[in-house]
Amino acid sequence: MDLDRLESLLQPASYPEPTGTVQHLQTHISHLFLTDQYVYKLKKTVDFGFLDFTTLEKRRHFCHEEVRLNRRLSPDIYLGVVELRDDGHGGLCFTGEGEVREYAVKMRRLPGERMLDHLLDTGGVSRADMEAIAAVLARFHAGAVTGPRIAAFGAPAALRANWLEDLRQTEQYRGITLSVDDHRLIGDWALATLTHDGALFERRIAGGFIRECDGDLHSGNICLDGQVHIFDGIEFNEQFRFSDTAADVAFLAMDLENHGRRDLAEAFVADYRVASGDDGVASVLPFYLLNRAFIRGKVESFRLSALEIPRAEQEAAADRARRFFRLSRGYLLRCRLPATLFITCGPTGCGKSSLAEELAFQLGFCHIQADQVRKRLAGVAVTARGAPIYTPAWNRATYSRLAELAGRELSVGRSVLVDATFQRRSDRRKCAALALQYGVRLVILVVAAPAQLIRERLERRSREGGSVSDGTWQVYQRQIASFEPPQPDEGLLVSVDARQNLVTQVEQVLAGIGLFS
Repeated sequence: MDLDRLESLLQPASYPEPTGTVQHLQTHISHLFLTDQYVYKLKKTVDFGFLDFTTLEKRRHFCHEEVRLNRRLSPDIYLGVVELRDDGHGGLCFTGEGEVREYAVKMRRLPGERMLDHLLDTGGVSRADMEAIAAVLARFHAGAVTGPRIAAFGAPAALRANWLEDLRQTEQYRGITLSVDDHRLIGDWALATLTHDGALFERRIAGGFIRECDGDLHSGNICLDGQVHIFDGIEFNEQFRFSDTAADVAFLAMDLENHGRRDLAEAFVADYRVASGDDGVASVLPFYLLNRAFIRGKVESFRLSALEIPRAEQEAAADRARRFFRLSRGYLLRCRLPATLFITCGPTGCGKSSLAEELAFQLGFCHIQADQVRKRLAGVAVTARGAPIYTPAWNRATYSRLAELAGRELSVGRSVLVDATFQRRSDRRKCAALALQYGVRLVILVVAAPAQLIRERLERRSREGGSVSDGTWQVYQRQIASFEPPQPDEGLLVSVDARQNLVTQVEQVLAGIGLFS
């Protein structure tokens, strides 16, 4: 589609209904024009192999397919397919007798503030929301079309072909949004799983779980506006839509984790199992979680090849792609990681919490932050400063509570990371006893940074405000004066250079625990 023609669609007068504004958004495959009440979605003239919109007839066909398929979950949102014609002045219009130049899907515009991705970013999602989404999805899956032709898409051979295609399509982004080693590692694991666990996927076929699914169930495609609207499912390729129902479940669970809400991801999966009665979903979930994270990384990477997308948006897309690829690899590494108790060890401002957050994101375990626990015990806001809660008595109470919370995770066979200074050997000794009690390894992450860098971080944190930590340069100096460095007999010591970026720090940890090198 000629971009000059699209310019006419930025004028409010171009639309059949009154509108005060028009907003133009782009993805790698679509142009979206948002009026006050509606969205008009045009397909770009692109061919990625897995989709082909290169002719007007193909774009017309897939517009109608998009409406047909998405009305299954949101019939009140998808209003139909409209024609765009020559307006006689080099532009496009929705009326008249001019030649049809394009087709668009017309949708009712949903409120942006009620989109699930926005609600996740603003803390507006509840456990009840997960239950409602799970119930809608379970009903949808129960009524979704299936049959021998659709079921064949769930066979190991078909899944293998899909993976090989994904790997080929991401080769050009190696060294940009994922490393060569990660590309190989993820691909080898996925293909080996299909070989070794083929019977597992065959059982899913026999159980009738391969159906015409949504195919793109992430938080950006869900709106909670008094009901659950799920929209923008895959219309352009059957191999993405004909899948195990577990793939839809995994897509949203993965995206919830990507937003830092592993708790909601676990709740959603549990609610879906109850609503659907599909207890076997858990058996294939690790494979599909990894797959969906990889696909999202691939799709975000595609934006780097769309030259019409502004550079700033491409850079943001590259960051998102890298995070998705890190999560994809993380799902793989979780399968290798035995239950482990991790603790941080280092003074305030050295970067412990940033490392802990990224490591917990990738490896999927609970991150218990001492500053938050201390303030919740005291009944003060987590961002409050100056409360008298750093006395020996408060320290004992805090570390006791940390051990209690860590024990809860270890008791059910889950790894956990306790994020605190652990400057005293006596506090670390309690964790060693906890690890011994549950028969797990204690890993002590010794995080270090130059004093000047720490001072700069602490002063910046003080200026910006909003931090959970009460650490200051004076606190750092007191801690260093009485710090008891950990010794090799206490646990597995892993040194981390906090001058490096977070991705490199995580690589140091993974290598240090023998999980990845």
